[in-house]
Amino acid sequence: MSQGGRLEDAMNEEVKVVTKQRVAGRPKLLVPQIAGFIYCPGCHEPLAARAIAEVLEKLGMGDRAIGVFDIGCNSFLLGMLDIDAVLTPHGRPPDMATGVKRVYPDNIVFTVQGDGGLLSIGADPLLGALTRAEKITIIMLNNAVYGTTGGQMAPTSLEGQVTTTTPNGRDLARTGFPTHAAEMIATFRGVAYSARGAFNTPKNYMRTRKYITSAFQKQMDNVGLSFVEIICACPENWRLSPIDSLKWIEEKMIPEFPLGEFKNVDRIE
Repeated sequence: MSQGGRLEDAMNEEVKVVTKQRVAGRPKLLVPQIAGFIYCPGCHEPLAARAIAEVLEKLGMGDRAIGVFDIGCNSFLLGMLDIDAVLTPHGRPPDMATGVKRVYPDNIVFTVQGDGGLLSIGADPLLGALTRAEKITIIMLNNAVYGTTGGQMAPTSLEGQVTTTTPNGRDLARTGFPTHAAEMIATFRGVAYSARGAFNTPKNYMRTRKYITSAFQKQMDNVGLSFVEIICACPENWRLSPIDSLKWIEEKMIPEFPLGEFKNVDRIE
């Protein structure tokens, strides 16, 4: 055999022992179906489904996860995740999640809600779950408006923000201040974890995914209630392009709602 032939055989053997490792792709728990196309261009809520799917796969809990979804844009995420799920009346996911977790204590039980559904109509169920230190995870998608019903002012709407119910901008003297959920929830004794992330950059997506991982881990360790707030773009109701929405998050939303962990404890005392 010629030297060239031996070299070719050696290269072929080397190729055979190369191990391929997937570094990106669709999570198996993320179902490719029409629900994902319901969202407006530039909406970040589908990214929440992807992040949740990636975390559940990493933790090996896909077959033991139960999602509790609210009425609103987030409800379409139910069809994008290959897990057991429940759709509740508006604002009631914490109540439903409480019951589900008590029946299935070894499962990861989490809610997905909008800022209006959790902090306005859902404030009573939220307060109850926080007070009782329920071992559930609450994920709140903060887009600073009521997305599904027409873009009205929400508890998280910014000062001066134009919505369909504040056409001249939110007036703090008349309508109060934006609600800072992650900071408020961190003050409750029964809360083990509270954080706020965003999806406006790849770096922030990765950080937010870590927050979701920590929140689920607190639940798996039976420490206490865990909470993750995620700032999500809503170009349609913000009346901005998808690109300009990313700038608005960076320049307006994050200065008002700083990102990071606000509570992370391993034991409730």
